[in-house]
Amino acid sequence: MNSRFTMAAHILAMLAKCAGDAAGPLTSEAMARSIQTNPVVVRRLLGDLARAGLVETKRGARGGVTLARRPEDITLRDIYEAVEEGAELFGRHPVGPAPDCTIGPCVAEYLEGVFGRAEAALKQSLEGTTVAQMSQDLTARFRALNPTG
Repeated sequence: MNSRFTMAAHILAMLAKCAGDAAGPLTSEAMARSIQTNPVVVRRLLGDLARAGLVETKRGARGGVTLARRPEDITLRDIYEAVEEGAELFGRHPVGPAPDCTIGPCVAEYLEGVFGRAEAALKQSLEGTTVAQMSQDLTARFRALNPTG
């Protein structure tokens, strides 16, 4: 897994926080500043999130990005699957074991089972947390770190 999931979760946390604000939709530039990346990277992620039905984008002077569903209805697994679809959680041997190696094929097969169980556990864990819960937890952490703010 690379940083795409982390950045996508950051984006959805920002959108959940701003959902009721009068400021309106967020721009990819504002999100990129918060994540400290290029707006093009954010736009690519937003494309994946929009295809998954998690965000909506509107062009124009009052355009920007909003959540397409309630934060209570979006899980971290939804985000993971939107941006990491097809990506390997664990790196595999780049070319496979040598054909004449006696243990290599067994190791590869064994690790596939381990990796499969680990990925299933990860997805189950992500399924148990919604964007709303994440947003509430982040707000509580912010308040604990900044009691006067």
